[in-house]
Amino acid sequence: MAKRLTLPDSASLATPGAGGRLSAPSALRNAEAICATLERVAPARGRALELASGTGEHAVRLAARLPGLAWQPTEIDPQRRASIDAWAAEAALPNLRPALSLDACQPGWAASHAAQDLIFASNILHLVSDAQAETLIAEAARALAPGGVLAIYGPFLRDEGFASPGDAAFHASLIAQDPGIGYKPVAWVAERGTAAGLQLEAQISMPANNLTIIFRQPYVIAQRNH
Repeated sequence: MAKRLTLPDSASLATPGAGGRLSAPSALRNAEAICATLERVAPARGRALELASGTGEHAVRLAARLPGLAWQPTEIDPQRRASIDAWAAEAALPNLRPALSLDACQPGWAASHAAQDLIFASNILHLVSDAQAETLIAEAARALAPGGVLAIYGPFLRDEGFASPGDAAFHASLIAQDPGIGYKPVAWVAERGTAAGLQLEAQISMPANNLTIIFRQPYVIAQRNH
């Protein structure tokens, strides 16, 4: 995601005197629900990769709630990487790694981030094009270990349409800025995950009409020679 969009109430705001930490209102609102959901679906131990980590407010909360996972935040924006590390320094969690530079919508990154037990992406698919979203899902599938979980949180277009008038208005504001982005249909996301070799496990309802879509990388069953 190369360009910054004008988003209602969710833009990251620098907190004066906070050592470089940024704060996003939406991250504070949805953090508890996301933590509770990932506690249900995430493996107890292993490696976790967070895509487009934003301000870092999710990363510190998730790393604290999932202490058995080595939590790796990533972010393309250097100012936000600095914010992630500032939040991490304050939290001082042993399982939270320094932020890495990663554009999750560019092909090829899975090779450098293989064998992940959990990959989490929050509020990104509606801000990128279909091609970029498909790349993110395909690369995540390649980066997952057998049995690994991909969790994608955000607003989506249902089969029956938008979940609320507010969602319809937000989508309209996005495509007014860039006709190539906007809400992705749940069915489209499910198809992209299946095409990448993942199994769709759940669509979990979240506050504010959002969803967390859960995929799993199947275990490889070795064939026996007879």
